[in-house]
Amino acid sequence: MSFLYLDHNTSELLDRLLQGYDKRLRPGFGGLPTRVKTDIMVRSMGPISEKKMAYSMDCYFRQYWTDQRLSFNASVEPIAQVTLNVKMLNRIWFPDTVFLNGGHSYVHMITSPNKFVRLSANGSVYLSQRLTIKATCPMHLEKFPMDSQKCPLFVASFAYGSSDVFYEWRYGDLKAVSIAGGMTMSQFDLINIEAGHFIEIFKGVPHSIVSVNFHLRRHTGYFLIQVYLPCCLLVVLSWVSFWINREAASDRIALGTTTVLTMTFLALDSRDDLPRVSYSTALDVYVAMCFLFVFASIVQFAGIELQNSYQQNQHIRRTSSIVKHGFCPVCVQCLGKFLKCLMNTRNNKFKRHVRNALGLNSVSKIDKVSRILFPVAFTTLNIVYWVSYLTH
Repeated sequence: MSFLYLDHNTSELLDRLLQGYDKRLRPGFGGLPTRVKTDIMVRSMGPISEKKMAYSMDCYFRQYWTDQRLSFNASVEPIAQVTLNVKMLNRIWFPDTVFLNGGHSYVHMITSPNKFVRLSANGSVYLSQRLTIKATCPMHLEKFPMDSQKCPLFVASFAYGSSDVFYEWRYGDLKAVSIAGGMTMSQFDLINIEAGHFIEIFKGVPHSIVSVNFHLRRHTGYFLIQVYLPCCLLVVLSWVSFWINREAASDRIALGTTTVLTMTFLALDSRDDLPRVSYSTALDVYVAMCFLFVFASIVQFAGIELQNSYQQNQHIRRTSSIVKHGFCPVCVQCLGKFLKCLMNTRNNKFKRHVRNALGLNSVSKIDKVSRILFPVAFTTLNIVYWVSYLTH
C-alpha cells in the first residue's frame, strides 16, 4: 500500500508542477542567463580518420541546469528526487545543445533511448545521454606517422546567445572529461585533455561555448612493419646487382626493374588512407629517398654499360692499329682465339689475371665503389632522417 501511495503522490506532484508550465520559455526568462553545466565521460574513441580528418567517440554526455518552475518542497513531499521517463523531456524545457564541429552524431536507441532524466526538489534537472559523437579534427600531417594531433570538441546552444544560456563545465576545466578505465585505441595514445570555455560571436550574437581538446600521439609500429622495413629491404635488394657480373645485363635489368616497380606500388599504397594534401609527409620523404636509391642502382648499371662500350671501342682501335702497321690479319685472328682459349680455362685465378691484363675484368670499378658508397650514403641519410623527425 505504501508503494501505491508514493506512486500516486508522485504523479500528483508532477501534474501540479506542469500546470501552467510553458516549455517554450527558458528558466528565468527575462532575467539572468540559465547556467547549463556539462561533463563528459568517454567510453571509447575511434576510429580516427586522416582521410576525412574526423574522429568519433562513444560517451555519456551530461547536462545539469536549474528550473525553479519545477521545484517543490521536499519536507512536505514524500520524495526529494524523481527519476523521470525520457518522454518527460517533451513536456519541459531543456537546452538545445549542439556540437559545433560535429558530424553525423546520434543517440543510442537499443533497447530503448539511452537517456536518463532526474528532477530534484530545488528544481535542478539532470540529463544524461549516451551518444556516439563524430566530429571534425583538423590535422597537420607533415610529421606523419610520427605526429601528434589535437582533436577539438565545441559545445554550445544552437539558438540561445550567452545572455540567455551560459555553458560551463560542471566540475571545472580540469575535471571536465573523464575516461573509462581500460580504454585503449589502436592507432593513438591519449596523452592529455584540455578543457575551457569562451564567448564567440555568431551572426552578431555572442554565444557561450565550452571546449575540450584531445591530445593524441600516433603509434608508429604499424608503419615501421608495413612501410619502412619493406622499403629498406628493397633498397638492400637493389644492391645485389653490384655483385652480379656486368656481362649479365638481363639479370641486372630484371632485378632493377622489379625493385623500382615494387617501390612504386609501396609509394602509392602508403597514401591510400591520407587526404590529398599539398605538402609531403615524413613517410613520403622516406619512400622518395628509398625510391631514388633503387632508381640510382639502375642508373649505375647504365654507367657501367657506357664504360664497357668505351673499352670495346678502344680494343677495336688497338686491333685496327695492329693490322694497319703490317701485322698479318690471320695472326691477329689466331691470337684472338688463343686469348679466348685462355679465358675459358677452369683455373679462375689464372683467368682473372688474364682478364685483368687485357682490361676485361667482369667486375667494374664502378661496382666496387658502389658496394661501399651506396650503403654508407643510405645509412647516413637514415640517421639524418630519424634524428630530424624524432627530435623536433
